[in-house]
Amino acid sequence: MGNLKPGVKYIYERNGNTTYAREFGADPSTRQAIGWDYDPEEAKRFDGRKIDSRTLIDEIRDDQMWGQIRREAKTNITLQKALDRAIMIYKLSKERYE
Repeated sequence: MGNLKPGVKYIYERNGNTTYAREFGADPSTRQAIGWDYDPEEAKRFDGRKIDSRTLIDEIRDDQMWGQIRREAKTNITLQKALDRAIMIYKLSKERYE
Protein backbone atom coordinates (compact mmCIF):
# COMPACT_ATOMS: atom_id res chain seq x y z
CA MET A 1 0.00 0.00 0.00
CA GLY A 2 1.16 3.52 -0.55
CA ASN A 3 2.66 2.69 -3.97
CA LEU A 4 -0.38 3.64 -6.03
CA LYS A 5 0.21 6.61 -8.32
CA PRO A 6 -2.17 9.58 -8.38
CA GLY A 7 -4.03 10.06 -11.66
CA VAL A 8 -3.32 6.54 -12.95
CA LYS A 9 -6.20 4.26 -13.95
CA TYR A 10 -6.27 1.02 -11.97
CA ILE A 11 -7.99 -2.31 -12.32
CA TYR A 12 -9.21 -3.69 -9.00
CA GLU A 13 -9.43 -7.43 -8.47
CA ARG A 14 -10.45 -9.68 -5.59
CA ASN A 15 -9.02 -13.03 -4.65
CA GLY A 16 -10.59 -14.51 -1.55
CA ASN A 17 -10.64 -11.78 1.09
CA THR A 18 -7.87 -9.69 -0.52
CA THR A 19 -8.40 -6.75 -2.89
CA TYR A 20 -5.64 -5.98 -5.40
CA ALA A 21 -4.92 -3.08 -7.75
CA ARG A 22 -2.81 -2.93 -10.90
CA GLU A 23 -2.33 -0.29 -13.54
CA PHE A 24 -4.71 -0.54 -16.48
CA GLY A 25 -3.06 -2.70 -19.17
CA ALA A 26 -0.29 -3.94 -16.86
CA ASP A 27 0.66 -7.58 -16.41
CA PRO A 28 -1.57 -9.15 -13.72
CA SER A 29 1.55 -10.30 -11.85
CA THR A 30 2.29 -6.63 -11.03
CA ARG A 31 -0.83 -6.23 -8.91
CA GLN A 32 -0.48 -5.01 -5.32
CA ALA A 33 -2.60 -5.92 -2.32
CA ILE A 34 -4.51 -2.82 -1.19
CA GLY A 35 -7.07 -4.18 1.27
CA TRP A 36 -8.47 -7.14 3.15
CA ASP A 37 -11.91 -8.13 4.40
CA TYR A 38 -12.37 -7.92 8.13
CA ASP A 39 -13.28 -11.22 9.72
CA PRO A 40 -13.78 -11.01 13.51
CA GLU A 41 -12.78 -14.66 13.97
CA GLU A 42 -9.66 -14.24 11.87
CA ALA A 43 -8.84 -11.04 13.76
CA LYS A 44 -8.23 -13.23 16.79
CA ARG A 45 -5.33 -14.78 14.94
CA PHE A 46 -2.03 -13.29 13.81
CA ASP A 47 -0.03 -14.97 11.00
CA GLY A 48 -1.88 -18.22 11.56
CA ARG A 49 -1.25 -18.35 15.32
CA LYS A 50 -3.29 -17.16 18.26
CA ILE A 51 -2.64 -13.53 19.09
CA ASP A 52 -0.52 -13.10 22.14
CA SER A 53 -0.44 -9.44 23.15
CA ARG A 54 3.35 -9.61 23.69
CA THR A 55 3.86 -11.09 20.20
CA LEU A 56 1.62 -8.45 18.66
CA ILE A 57 3.47 -5.64 20.43
CA ASP A 58 6.83 -7.08 19.31
CA GLU A 59 5.59 -7.30 15.70
CA ILE A 60 4.40 -3.69 15.78
CA ARG A 61 7.71 -2.52 17.25
CA ASP A 62 9.63 -4.43 14.57
CA ASP A 63 7.51 -2.83 11.84
CA GLN A 64 8.09 0.62 13.35
CA MET A 65 11.83 -0.03 13.56
CA TRP A 66 11.99 -1.05 9.89
CA GLY A 67 10.12 2.14 9.00
CA GLN A 68 12.68 4.16 10.93
CA ILE A 69 15.53 2.30 9.22
CA ARG A 70 14.08 3.01 5.76
CA ARG A 71 13.63 6.70 6.59
CA GLU A 72 17.17 6.98 7.99
CA ALA A 73 18.58 5.22 4.90
CA LYS A 74 17.41 8.15 2.75
CA THR A 75 20.22 10.26 4.24
CA ASN A 76 22.68 7.52 5.26
CA ILE A 77 24.47 6.03 2.24
CA THR A 78 26.03 3.15 4.21
CA LEU A 79 22.67 2.13 5.62
CA GLN A 80 21.05 2.41 2.17
CA LYS A 81 23.72 0.13 0.66
CA ALA A 82 23.12 -2.42 3.43
CA LEU A 83 19.36 -2.31 2.81
CA ASP A 84 19.92 -2.69 -0.95
CA ARG A 85 22.03 -5.80 -0.30
CA ALA A 86 19.43 -7.21 2.09
CA ILE A 87 16.66 -6.61 -0.48
CA MET A 88 18.74 -8.29 -3.20
CA ILE A 89 19.36 -11.34 -0.99
CA TYR A 90 15.67 -11.49 -0.08
CA LYS A 91 14.54 -11.34 -3.72
CA LEU A 92 17.12 -13.91 -4.88
CA SER A 93 16.21 -16.34 -2.11
CA LYS A 94 12.50 -15.83 -2.80
CA GLU A 95 12.99 -16.57 -6.54
CA ARG A 96 14.90 -19.73 -5.72
CA TYR A 97 11.99 -21.24 -3.82
CA GLU A 98 9.14 -20.17 -6.08
